[in-house]
Formats: sequence, structure tokens, C-alpha cells
Amino acid sequence: MKKVLGLVVLSLIATSSVALADSSLLVVFPQPNYQTSAEKIFFIGTAPPDGKVLINGKLINRSKDGHFSPSFPLQLGENLFTVRHNNQTLQIKVTRQSSQPELPQGVAFAKGSLTPAVDVARLPGELICFSAVAPPNASVSVNIANQTVALAPQPQQVQLPDNLAALTGRNQPTAQAAGKYAGCTTVRQPEPTVMSLIQGNNIISGAVVADANQEIDLGQPQFKLILNGKTITQPGTGKIKILSPAQLQVAEVTIDAGVARTGPSTDYSRLTPLPKGTQATVTGKEGEWLRLDYGAWINSKETRILQGAVPPRTIIRSVGYRRLPGTTEIVFPLEIPVPASVQQGDKTFTLTLYNTTAQTDIIRLDDDPLISRLDWQQVNPGQVQYTFNLKKAQQWGYELRYEGTTLVLALRHPPTIEHRRRQTLSGIKIVLDPGHGGKESGASGPTGYLEKDVNLAVSKLLRDHLVKLGATVVMTRDVDKDVSLPERQAIISQEKPAIALSIHYNSLPDNGDAENTKGVGMFWYHPQAHNLAVFMHNYLVKKLNRPSYGVFWNNLALTRPAAAPSVLMELGFMSNPNEFEWVTNPQEQEKLAKALAEGIVEWFASVK
Repeated sequence: MKKVLGLVVLSLIATSSVALADSSLLVVFPQPNYQTSAEKIFFIGTAPPDGKVLINGKLINRSKDGHFSPSFPLQLGENLFTVRHNNQTLQIKVTRQSSQPELPQGVAFAKGSLTPAVDVARLPGELICFSAVAPPNASVSVNIANQTVALAPQPQQVQLPDNLAALTGRNQPTAQAAGKYAGCTTVRQPEPTVMSLIQGNNIISGAVVADANQEIDLGQPQFKLILNGKTITQPGTGKIKILSPAQLQVAEVTIDAGVARTGPSTDYSRLTPLPKGTQATVTGKEGEWLRLDYGAWINSKETRILQGAVPPRTIIRSVGYRRLPGTTEIVFPLEIPVPASVQQGDKTFTLTLYNTTAQTDIIRLDDDPLISRLDWQQVNPGQVQYTFNLKKAQQWGYELRYEGTTLVLALRHPPTIEHRRRQTLSGIKIVLDPGHGGKESGASGPTGYLEKDVNLAVSKLLRDHLVKLGATVVMTRDVDKDVSLPERQAIISQEKPAIALSIHYNSLPDNGDAENTKGVGMFWYHPQAHNLAVFMHNYLVKKLNRPSYGVFWNNLALTRPAAAPSVLMELGFMSNPNEFEWVTNPQEQEKLAKALAEGIVEWFASVK
């Protein structure tokens, strides 16, 4: 989620006409000359409790210790705020930028509105769509390889809120400005020496090829706008190609876990990561993104093209089984490493293999501590699905990897608690991840106190309690230092703990109500972590009488590790003036750490 990152108090001091002393007026957010597309902004700061604080002449509420975080509406463009306390004054400029393309003045296209904006490759017969933002009542078209495609004005559409809006309660679509023109065409499979478009079946003289087994380069689209008797043309920024179905490339994943997505950018949702060595046919391209034959997209930087390879297809016969200490491994011998996906449910674990046809007659699966039965079916001619029926609802993590062309699925057994007297977590390994650190400061409280510091302080207290209870605790950091997100994920994957907890404190996106939003929040990603997230949320709210912020499914780096139930805990709000006093109180930190440890003990007891 969005944090108020990298707040540097010194930069504020340098830009203010007032030299700040320990008892001075301080605003830590927003920074001077801050830019946002939000409709409002909150101010996080503090001043001595005596006297009043006014922002643009309005008296603001403050906590007992003098902290504040009021919100103010923003107009498009520059907004100047004057913050006063007694004889001190700070001025902060916040610029609100439009989130929609600005309609051009005169005969012109809106800047950056022409799409496709990157090189695109499609299969014959697929839609190729173009769009532009232009003044109303214009005539807009695209010329591609001597074929003209008319772009029609589109009905007013809604603009979906950012994902972060789910954290502020403002998760509603808004009206989008008019002015968008769009149109599509398709390209047929080319005949030898010529190619035709479905639109009018006109032969494109600019797309003559030697034979039907080569990809076709349609070149760069030329956008044309006619308005009030004036005409302009403007080239698109992306080129368009039509792939040959007989000469499709094959991509191989070159990193440990290739990030598969639902679309061609990081804005799209993640799918099951593809193990290193996975091969799939490339059926489309968009910029640096490749569309794979089973529907997912992957960044080309995480793959290599296998020259001369044919579309990967495999059969599967026997399915192997081996029981290791703490793990059951299911072995799928394949001819070629194909894409796979995972879905976890209540007492089920489902693995789907793509581009795979079963020739299976025998599967061995003995009485297993984890699995009660394995079912499988050929879902369609190229897709085989394996469903593991589990003996208990709580799952403890998994690993998916290729060993050569053999896919190995490792399912972790429940951890064994040794039940030593007074050491109720004996035999349990736990990874604690104090969020942020080093240059990554995280959120900032009204006094400038940084999230990274309170994360570490509470993590150390929690570690001490867990060790006393017999647990083995691994910290991703125990000092203030940089630890990258991949490094933190790797620690969880390598250590294979019973659970992993990432310790954080919260803030809000710009549109949030920082003055009134507070409470404990839990974030999970894999279903195996859901029970832990809900239990710990409810336990802390009841045990400590804390407000509830909620339990969220969230695609975060420290919730994504599949090797163990992994939960990111937001234990309070740095941005709330009153809660900040609780967050930074050493006695309350100790009480919180003790409650966390007790909650962990009770959770393990509840999932036996």
C-alpha cells in the first residue's frame, strides 16, 4: 500500500523561514512543492500543546501532545497553505494534477493519448484497436499499411479508482472526460504474396510478403484529425506486426519465479509464478511484454527465446510420490516444462498443467499425513488438473519447481510442537520481518519519528517473548539497514518457517482521512495465511481494546511468499495524532509485543 515514504525533515527545515527547535512547529507531510492527483490532502505535524495551530486561518484539532493531521480539499493546480502556531509560520505548496488527459486546444491530439503507444504483435484475425483524445466534433482516423480505420467518438466512460481507494473507503468510479475516439480492425491470415484486411477486403499494397509463414510488419499507424476544415496527421509511437501461426516463438523463463500477469504491464494482477525453465509459445507482444499461449503475460526480461523450438506440448503418464521429513513431494515427469498454476481452497490444493495431455493409468499415493486423496481430470484437450484433498483445512506452504523437465510440487506438513513445559512454542520456527530500514524509512509520525524505527523496536520485543516461549526466531534485520524486498522474500523461502510475520505501522493515501483513521490491520495473499490474519486481527482488537482497521487480501511482497503462511501486520497508524501517542509509548509497545506472542501461541493451539 502507499506509504508516506522518505520524509526528510531537514528538507522542510531548509525550505522554511523558521529554524525549528525541539519545541517548534513541525510539518512532516506534505513536503514542500508536493504533487498529487488526489482531491484532498492531509497534513501531519506537531507543535507545543500551548497555543493554537491554524492552517489557512482554520483552527485545527490536535492530540493531547499537540499532534495533528487534518485534511483539506485541493483545487486543480497550485494550492498554497499557511500553517501558523503562535509566532511561527510555515508555507507549503501542493500542486494537484489532473488524472485525466487534458483536451487539446485547437486542432491537435491530447498529449500522450495515441494508442497503441508501444510496439504490438497480434495473431491473424485478432482485433487491433486504436484510440486518441481529440476535440469534440472532429473527424479522426488511422491509416495503417494504406488501409484507413475510422475512429468514432466514444460514449462518456467511467474512470475506475486506484486500488488504494479500497483503503480509504472512496472506492467509487468517477466520470471521465469526453473526447476519446476509438476504432478496431482485424487482419486475416495472409495468402502468398498478399494480405487483406477484413474491413472491405481491400488488398494492402504495403504488406506484400513472400509467403504465409512469415510475420507481417504493418509499420507505424498514422493518425489523422480533421476539424473546422483544418487537417493534421501524427504518427503513432508503436509499430504493429501480425504473427505467423506457423512461426511462433517459444519463450523460456530464466529467473526462479517468472511473474505471470493478467495483462501487459505491472498494473495487472499477478498469477501463479512460473518456475525457472517453464516454456510456452508467444502468441502476442506489447512493448516488452509477451503473451504466453495459456493466457498469461510475462516481461520479456524474465525470459529468453529458444531459437527453432516448436510450440511446447507434453504428455504425462505416471505421477510420482515421495515423502520427506516435513514434506510430501508429488513428482510430475513431463517431456517439456510447461506452465502451471495453483489454487488453494478449503481442504483442497489444485495444480493445473497447461499444454498437457494425460496418458495416466496409475498414480501411487500411500496414506500420507497431509493428503487424503488425489483426484485428476483432463479439463480440456490441453489442460490437466490435479486436486489434492487434504486432511486438515490449514495449509503450511508449498514450493513449485522444475528439476529438468520434471515438475516437483512440495507440500509442507504441519509443524511439530514439542510441548515443553512453559515453552509452548518449542520446535516452532518463526520469521519476523521488521518493515523498511536503512534508506527506506516507511511512514512518518507527526514528530518525524519514522516507521522503520518503531517496526524494529516492536519486532525485537516480540522476538524476546517468542524465544522465551521456546520458538526459534529469524529476523530479516536486527539493526537499521537496507534489506531489499527480494532479500526478505528469500529469507522466508530459505528458512521455511512455520509462519512469517512482517511488522509495520500504517499511513494512508493522500485521499485518506488521517485524522480519524486508526486501528489494527492484517494483510494476507495466499489462502493458507487467511486464518492466521483473521485470528491475529481479532485477538489484538479484543486483547488490547484497539480499533479495527480490517483484514485485507493484498498483493504485497511480504504476503506473497508461498513457503509458509505469511502475514503483514499493520499495528497502528503513524498518521493518526492520537494513535501515534500509543504507537510510540514504550509501555504500550511492550504490552503489544506480549499480546502478539500470546496470540501466536493461541493460534497454533487452534489449528492442531
